[in-house]
Amino acid sequence: MSNKKYPPYILFFLSLLVAFPAMAQKGTKAKTSPNLLIIMADQWRGQALGFEGREPVMTPYLDQYAKESLVLSQMVSNYPVCSPARAMLMTGQYPLKNHVYSNVNSSSAPFGIELQKDAVCWSDVLKQNGYSNGYIGKWHLDSPYPPYIPTSNNTGKVAWNEWTAPERRHGFDYWYAYGTYDEHNKPMYWDTGDKRDDFKYVNQWGPEHEADKALAYFRNESGKIRKNGAPFSLVVSMNPPHSNYRTVPEKYYNLYKDVPLTDLVKDPNIPAAGTAFGDQYRKDVRYYYANITGVDEQIGRILQGLKDEHLEENTIVVIMADHGNCLGKHDEESKNNIFEESLRIPFIVNWKGHIQPRKDDTFLGSVPDIYPTLLDLMGLKNKTPKDVDGKSYAQYYLNGKGEKPAEQYILGAIGSSNVNINTGFRGIRTKDYKLAFVKKKGKGVYELYDLKVDPFELNNIYQPGLPVVTKLQSVLLQWLEKTKDAFVIGK
Repeated sequence: MSNKKYPPYILFFLSLLVAFPAMAQKGTKAKTSPNLLIIMADQWRGQALGFEGREPVMTPYLDQYAKESLVLSQMVSNYPVCSPARAMLMTGQYPLKNHVYSNVNSSSAPFGIELQKDAVCWSDVLKQNGYSNGYIGKWHLDSPYPPYIPTSNNTGKVAWNEWTAPERRHGFDYWYAYGTYDEHNKPMYWDTGDKRDDFKYVNQWGPEHEADKALAYFRNESGKIRKNGAPFSLVVSMNPPHSNYRTVPEKYYNLYKDVPLTDLVKDPNIPAAGTAFGDQYRKDVRYYYANITGVDEQIGRILQGLKDEHLEENTIVVIMADHGNCLGKHDEESKNNIFEESLRIPFIVNWKGHIQPRKDDTFLGSVPDIYPTLLDLMGLKNKTPKDVDGKSYAQYYLNGKGEKPAEQYILGAIGSSNVNINTGFRGIRTKDYKLAFVKKKGKGVYELYDLKVDPFELNNIYQPGLPVVTKLQSVLLQWLEKTKDAFVIGK
């Protein structure tokens, strides 16, 4: 502006002319479609987080990140098994609708149990709306078919691992993944353009290698990995802390090797030493924690990479697990049961400047709700398919205001070798209680736990006619009807 003198009102309007372009630019930036990053670990129970203060596990990176994020500490994996949980996340539907109601392997394949090719996943919706999508790590949603891929977990009676053909990748342009494979210190992958027989092994701990790939995805050197200028989504699906627990880098195990066992085995739902599951817990707990600490460090690297590439301001980050792990507690080897260690998962959401950081111990989160909630947050609510079972709680994620779910529907333990819907368990979990009807060896029993009085679920207090039983039985029947579930509960 020149030194010529203008009346005050002219100076005011000239200042607005200068300000308008900056204001418009700022407004455009605020409306830019956000990126999405989902980091998912396998078999990580929600109690095993340092900031929760429940178990002596070290998670320094998530401890810090949780302070900046929304933490939903009551989130559950409604069907706590790998494939059903992942299918619920991808489709927003409960297992009987999306047809993944058992783990995907050669035993369940004859029943058509796999992610359906015509399913509309959230990644399909993002693809249709201009997103560049990437997937790194474990998928476990496609059935193996003969001749089976010659990997170690396909040589026994049941085959597990399979390539995902491009037409079955549901909008993921960049693909660096595998079906399921548990040799964490020598993982295997198919790259985007690989054919079925082109898989390759990597001599690096899986989570570290996958973090490297995520960092390369962010950098996008020469624009070869994702479309420059387009919003992106990226899933990083790490297998640990899934078994085999001992294939963990020594530096993480060394953090726990000298911790007295008495400090690691305090919870009253751990079976006694000298029992099969009590000994299992004592043998594996150091390694389990070591894997968690290792995954925590790799998550820290990914989050730092997001920051280094100046992407964190406009990226919604979700950190979660597909299900938990009893590790021997309650005489349960790992997952696929009604107990809290199996059901509860870590769930941390961050969107800087949008989601208010806080720890919420009351919100009853469910996996099918994640799909519509994320699309809503990303400005795509009207693109959510009508047949999604989940419900958006975007407003609650943002500021803790608005409607909250009253209960969580849980199901599982449907056999994979002889799939029968009328098997396993179905239940209702609320903030205070959990009621489930569990079928084992042809017999069914109710189990009721007071989660406030008895958080370790030591005492089944079920009695017919209790007011809480009558109420939750009614709610359970409503869920069976809603999900068109033929499961029969007792009187």
